[in-house]
Amino acid sequence: MVTGATGFTGGHLAEELVNKGYKVKALSLPNQDTDKLKKLGVEIIYGDLTKKNTLFAAVDGIDIVFHIAAIFREQNVPHQLFFDVNVGGTKNLLEAARDAGVKRFVHCSTVGVQGEIKNPPAKETAPYNAGDYYQNSKVEGEKLALKFFKENDIEGVVFRPVGIYGPGDTRFLKVFKFVKSGKFRMIGNGEVLYHLTFVKDLVQGIVLCGEKKEAVGGIFTLGGNEYVTLKEYIKLLAEALEVSVSKKRVPLLPVWITAVLLEAVCYPFRIKPPIYRRRLDFFTKDRAFDISKAKRLLGYQPKVSLREGLKITAEWYQQQGLLN
Repeated sequence: MVTGATGFTGGHLAEELVNKGYKVKALSLPNQDTDKLKKLGVEIIYGDLTKKNTLFAAVDGIDIVFHIAAIFREQNVPHQLFFDVNVGGTKNLLEAARDAGVKRFVHCSTVGVQGEIKNPPAKETAPYNAGDYYQNSKVEGEKLALKFFKENDIEGVVFRPVGIYGPGDTRFLKVFKFVKSGKFRMIGNGEVLYHLTFVKDLVQGIVLCGEKKEAVGGIFTLGGNEYVTLKEYIKLLAEALEVSVSKKRVPLLPVWITAVLLEAVCYPFRIKPPIYRRRLDFFTKDRAFDISKAKRLLGYQPKVSLREGLKITAEWYQQQGLLN
C-alpha cells in the first residue's frame, strides 16, 4: 500500500511496484486524480490520514506500507496542518498498520530534518537541525516512527530522499524557467554544494527499503551518485535547456538585507514577500549527502547521472509546454 500515490514520488513508486509484479493499493483523498493509478491496475482506497477510521481498509491484507504522503512547505496551508498530517497522520497510519498485522512499514522522511549541513557530505548520523515548521514536522514524524518501530512488532525503515526531480515534478520548474528565459542571476559566489536525485533512481531505493532484510531498523539517505557546486548545477541545467546563462552575479548581502526588510513589511499583513530569506537558502546552504550506507547495506545504485537526468526532465517540461 502506497500513500501519496497521486503525487510525484508516490506515483512513480506505485508504477514501479506494479511493474515488479506487486499487487498495489493506494490511499487517496476523494478529490484527487486517480485515473493513471487505475489504468495501472492499482486499487484505490479513499481515506484521510488525519482520520484513523478511514485507514483500516487501506492496510487490510497488506504486507508492506510505503508512507510517502506529506504536506510540503510549498502548499501554502496553515502551519498546524503540517503537524496534523506529517505527525498525527503518520501516527494514525502506524497504528492502523500494526493492528492490521502489516509486516513492514517504510516511512518517507527528508534530508531536510538535518537542516543546514555543516560538514558536507552529511551522513545519517548528522544531528537534527530543522530550520522551519515543515522540517520540524518531519523531524517529529521521523522520531515518532522510529520510536513506534522499537515498541511494536513491525519491521520499520526510514528513508530520507535528497532533492527529487524528473518527469512529473513541478517543484524545480521555477529554476528551469528562470534559466530558460535568461533571467537567472547567481546570488553570491555559487560555490555551495547541490545534490539531487532522479526519481527513477529514488524509487529503486525505496523498493529496496521494502524488500531487504538489512533495511529493518535503519535510516537511509537516498540520493544521486554525485553532488556539484551550485555554479556547476546551473551550467548543466543551461546545457540541458540549450541556452547560455549570464555570468553576472549579485552580491549576497544587499539581497539578504532587502529580504529581511520585505519580510518585516509584508508578513504583518499576511502578504508573501517577493524575496524572503528562506528563498535565499538555495544560494547559501550546502546540500550534499553521503549515500554509502544505502549502497553498502541495500545494494542501492543510482544509474542516472545529473547531466542525463536534467536533460530528460527538460525535455519533459518542453513536451508539456511548461517552459513557455
